[in-house]
Amino acid sequence: MYISVTLRLATRYFNLRYNNTVTDKEIYLDYAAATPVCDAALRAMEPYYSRSFYNPSSPYAPAVGVRREYENAKGRLAHTIGAKGEEVIVTAGATESINLAFNHVSRHVVTSSIEHPAVIEVVKKFSHTFVEPNNDGVVSVDSISRAITPETELISIQFANNETGTVQSIRAIANLIDKQRKERVEQGNTTPLLFHCDASQGFGQLDVNVARLGVDMLTMNSAKIYGPKQVALLWTKSTKLVSPVILGGGQERGLRSGTENVAGLIGFTEAAVLAHKKQPRESKRLIELRNSLENRLLSSLPMAIVIGNKKRRLPGHLTISFPGIDAERLVFKLEEKAIYIATGSACSANKGMASHVLVALKLNEETINGSIRLTLGRHTTQDQIDSASRAIIMAVKQEYTRLGISI
Repeated sequence: MYISVTLRLATRYFNLRYNNTVTDKEIYLDYAAATPVCDAALRAMEPYYSRSFYNPSSPYAPAVGVRREYENAKGRLAHTIGAKGEEVIVTAGATESINLAFNHVSRHVVTSSIEHPAVIEVVKKFSHTFVEPNNDGVVSVDSISRAITPETELISIQFANNETGTVQSIRAIANLIDKQRKERVEQGNTTPLLFHCDASQGFGQLDVNVARLGVDMLTMNSAKIYGPKQVALLWTKSTKLVSPVILGGGQERGLRSGTENVAGLIGFTEAAVLAHKKQPRESKRLIELRNSLENRLLSSLPMAIVIGNKKRRLPGHLTISFPGIDAERLVFKLEEKAIYIATGSACSANKGMASHVLVALKLNEETINGSIRLTLGRHTTQDQIDSASRAIIMAVKQEYTRLGISI
């Protein structure tokens, strides 16, 4: 009862906050960090906190019904990435999904130096090679090829970077790995070579299909697509490719023990289905809004530097630097106007350290310190872009004036 009421209140709060009557009072431009749970997901989740609360492993009819609904939802969720339900393992967030993907590894790993910390940290447990990107944040196929050794067992490259929005050439990397596998067979090398992709960023903005990407394992995050937080999945071509991190009752075919988060999966599924349906039109809309914001900032602030690859980036993503100013001060000044933006990634900002991604792009200290991340989403409007661009331009000019820097 309590949770049911809480969900209804959350829905009301969501509607009040994001309807057209308040868009001129609060502008949220940090969708890469978190998205609000969509109405469809909230509505779908509510029964599983109240009426359909049963443990899906229990033997009686209502619980068996919940089990059936859970598996059906998993199948619908898998379909959004071109997969089957039995290939999906539900986890408590993308970090767990990534750890699960790596848990079968015993030898050498290749990844990039600009991955999310969830990848960076787990890789350190193994013999590993970090591949550096170019100055636009693109990880080249050739650099990955040079990093692969006869002992390499896993390659993990993100679909799109959470800080710069740069999209990687996943299909081309998959083709390289296929070629390497054939060469190993010819050489009598029986070491498996697997390809994992962290696709936490990008679903709902670009096409994410496991067959077209050519990957063996893929991580997808509910919290980035208007679903509930602390729910994610690991898709795997074969359950033989992974070993469990969490042991216990043997749920998720023995690969992720713990009572199933039925409500979380249901919400994740509804959010994914809706995001998948909206993707073509939403991508076009976000590109137009992002370009409008970018053009306004660059025309008024000619010293500004767009970070990342402008041709290969997520539709709703703009990372831009105003060299010489302190981006954190800019964030606080804009917060006073109820405009919410980020410096680098939330994971780096809350530790008070320079972004490892921007450092890897070999940007100078002034450019790194002056960089902000503006990420647009489903509730971003042109009016918000107009208001935000005016506020950012004014705040940046005030900071340069305060520092005695002419522009």
